This record gives sequence, structure tokens and C-alpha cells, in this order.
Amino acid sequence: MPSDASIRAVPLPARQLTDGVQAVRVLDEPIHLLTGPAHAFAIARTIASNELAGQRIWMPGIVPGTEWAAYYQEFATAFGVTIDVIGPNFGIEHLLDMLADSAALATFVGEQTRLVWPANYDLRRVVVRDPTPVYPHSLIWHAGNPHPTLATLRDYLRSTRPTLGRPGTWAPAW
Repeated sequence: MPSDASIRAVPLPARQLTDGVQAVRVLDEPIHLLTGPAHAFAIARTIASNELAGQRIWMPGIVPGTEWAAYYQEFATAFGVTIDVIGPNFGIEHLLDMLADSAALATFVGEQTRLVWPANYDLRRVVVRDPTPVYPHSLIWHAGNPHPTLATLRDYLRSTRPTLGRPGTWAPAW
């Protein structure tokens, strides 16, 4: 049975979606840099996007052809970073273990991604700004979906999106 709706990035113009599928952008989530305590950016509270040029950002497990692969590829092109997808995705705990012990590894996480790690890891979230990269989440649904609360959900999400396309942010050109 198909789901009633999904929230994800849409790397195509809405007019190119499959017939009957509709989408509306509902949230621009800022992206943060996550590092271990020995990383060069660990002492910064914020960094400018252009300061990431030449950096390797480790994102193991990105699946080619997915919307998040497309997002990070455009980010890499725009800001001169290397998105390193080498290595299997053993889960968030393994990623946090590796970051905590490395002076070279960093990754991206969404501002609203809640992570818990042991206190001795001393991981750092660094706000990226000037411009702030945002991940463009969209609500996607089938136009003929009869679910009684889908219209209410769409209306609610549309009413709570005042920060879309805000000056000082970066999102892919899709």
C-alpha cells in the first residue's frame, strides 16, 4: 500500500514529477558541520561556507542517484569541498566514534537532527553561514489521495514555512 505522503528533497522541478504526483517545499533545514575535538574547525562556533573549500567531508553511505546525493554534489561544486562517500555505513554510532577520534574527519548534519554521544567524545556542531546551506524538504503526495487529513497537513505545513528562500541561505538550483 502506498504511503499517504512523504517529506524529502525534490531534485527535479515539480513540473517533471510523475503524472499525479505533487510537491510543495515546506522546510529549509540549515546544515551544520560535525567534528571531533581535534579537528581544525572544532574551536569555531561558526564558519563561512567558503572556508570549507578544499575540505573533505565524510558522508559514508550516500547512495548514488538519491536526492541527498544530488544535494551534497551540488554543495560540493558550489563551495569546493570533496564529499567522501568511501566506506560502508555502519550507522550513526560508528560515524560518531570515527569523528571523535579524528583530526581530519568531519560530516554534515541537519540542524534539527538530534544526536546523543558519550560526553568524552566532545563532538562539536559548527554553524555554517554566509551563506547558510539549507536542505530543501518538500511534502510529496499523489493528487488523487483521498486521505481525510492530507489537505490539513498540506495547509499546516504551508502556513509554517516563513523561512523558505531566506536571504543569506544557499539551496540547490533545482
